[in-house]
Amino acid sequence: MLTITYSPAHTIVPTYECFNRCSYCNFRQEPGQDQWLTESVAKQRLESLAGQGVREILILAGEVHPQSARRQAWFELIYNLGKMALDLGFYPHTNAGPLSRSEMARLKEVNFSLGLMLEQISPRLLTTVHRQAPSKDPQLRLEQLQQAGELAIPFTTGLLLGIGETDQEIAESLTAIAKVQRRYGHIQEVILQPHSPGQRQTDGIPAYGSQKLVEVVTLAREILPAEITLQIPPNLVANFSALLACLAAGVRDLGGIVPIDEVNPDYHHRSVEQLSQLLKENSYNLEPRFPVYPAYFNWLDPSLQRCLPDSVAAKG
Repeated sequence: MLTITYSPAHTIVPTYECFNRCSYCNFRQEPGQDQWLTESVAKQRLESLAGQGVREILILAGEVHPQSARRQAWFELIYNLGKMALDLGFYPHTNAGPLSRSEMARLKEVNFSLGLMLEQISPRLLTTVHRQAPSKDPQLRLEQLQQAGELAIPFTTGLLLGIGETDQEIAESLTAIAKVQRRYGHIQEVILQPHSPGQRQTDGIPAYGSQKLVEVVTLAREILPAEITLQIPPNLVANFSALLACLAAGVRDLGGIVPIDEVNPDYHHRSVEQLSQLLKENSYNLEPRFPVYPAYFNWLDPSLQRCLPDSVAAKG
């Protein structure tokens, strides 16, 4: 049986506020209108997860503007949440938008991997869905991927599909990721995320078609280096047949299976037990993984390596 992996995860959101205004977003709140998560409440939530099988703590933050007087407090909260998760025996992974080089270097101390969706490489989208989203500048996000490589940070990136891009732009985005990977070798997985309409978005972009998604998976497997794992969020795929088609085309990971998909709160995951049974019936074996892949274990700071179980660390 072919193995498909997933991450037993739980999401912690330091703040939903974000200075970007992407027209398809179902996550953000206006700056100054969201009450930030406190460390005491976060600790209570993390402690309540003990014994529930959770490995990864996904720290997913809305973005405070880099020039804001509150940026440092925002960053310190994100850093402290990673440290807290580590101290409680979890494995943090942070996605908080574009970061400075020094911010990334510090987060490497308390995270097993970091992430940032490239989304699409086309600057044309800055005049449409991203016209009020300065940090969605493709060059800014591409530079983030490159800096992560320079800092030897195991990294997750990906494409958001169905936001107005052309087939050619999809190929160009995948090619840009492949070029970065060939230079630095730090990209462990690429997420292919189909746009899924939610109740809070401000435009009428429809759901991305299942057949198109399978075509993009096939294209990604042709363009990206073989060591990059392709990931599809199973809750955003129209039905199980479509998910099987994606697996047949080259997807090997289902990402974090979480109680609530904070980015797409209208779309709930099947339980791990349901997914496992459905996959087993189709000759796939579903297995949990860590937010850092074995090939990157020796990239981690020794203090983080010591957090991995001996049986897992030996695979690195």
